[in-house]
Amino acid sequence: MEIIRIKDLLLRTQVGFNKHELGKKQDLLLNVAIYYSTEGEEESDNPSQALDYRTICKKIVHMVESTHFALLEKVANDVANLILEMERVEKVNIEVDKPHALRFARSVSFTCSKSKNIGRETTGFDESV
Repeated sequence: MEIIRIKDLLLRTQVGFNKHELGKKQDLLLNVAIYYSTEGEEESDNPSQALDYRTICKKIVHMVESTHFALLEKVANDVANLILEMERVEKVNIEVDKPHALRFARSVSFTCSKSKNIGRETTGFDESV
């Protein structure tokens, strides 16, 4: 199993439930680790056999930026489910980072790991997404 990482994907969406957050788009940073079967593509150098991470990014951007979320947990869960729909993907780690969510902190983030085989994992995932 191989891993593709998408780092610091910057998105703007409506996220939050506090009065001052409603109706406003805010920045989110996503870090994604996609575990998938290469099926020999690393030897063939054929783009048609590769996992298309550009398309994955476009799907993530469209879904997140067109939806209002109350919680970071929901963002992570929905992105994980979207990626797991892809045929060769076995597991995904998602970190959703909300910059400036707290006054004296750079950001607040939520991380989850989901797999086609066992669903959401609560422990034992790689925290370095």
